[in-house]
Amino acid sequence: MSSFLILYGTGEGQTAKIAERIATTVSERGHEVSAIDVHDRPDPFTLEEYDAVVVGASIHVGKHQDEVRDFVTENRGALSGIPTAFFQVSLSSANEEKREEAAGYVESFVTETGWHPDRIGQFGGALRFSEYGFLKRLMMKQIAKDLLAEDRKPKGDIEFTDWDAVDAFAADIAAFVEGRLGVASDTTEDPAV
Repeated sequence: MSSFLILYGTGEGQTAKIAERIATTVSERGHEVSAIDVHDRPDPFTLEEYDAVVVGASIHVGKHQDEVRDFVTENRGALSGIPTAFFQVSLSSANEEKREEAAGYVESFVTETGWHPDRIGQFGGALRFSEYGFLKRLMMKQIAKDLLAEDRKPKGDIEFTDWDAVDAFAADIAAFVEGRLGVASDTTEDPAV
């Protein structure tokens, strides 16, 4: 059994929801998992107690959260010595025509921080119309017009996350860590059964 940290930054909650889903999938394989919002880190905080780290960030106005970028930059040395993964949440990831743009955000993050995670995932985000004021709702409808059906005006929140892809990403991370650290998953089938 390994100890995983999932550290994330979230703007409207979808990145936190994805981090929790990854945590559930990894813990179901028998690992200890701590999912922590970058703003809620205890002080002092160290990566030494974790065998693997997953970092998640969302895109808002073309940028990842400063706190996530700063954390990765400050801890780049420690992150380079253990298995790591990065996941990004954006509306661009949900739009077939904008996936290259989403990949560019990841590339910028890697360049800015100097960190090279072992695994990278990109997931569609969500529109939280119920939480937006009038102006933000109009702005977000304009930004997401390619994702919203022409004949459908959003009346509630819309989620663009492919949960099967999130589960596959989490399973891949767990399998990678198990292989790299030489630990077995608790879900491994006993061939004698």
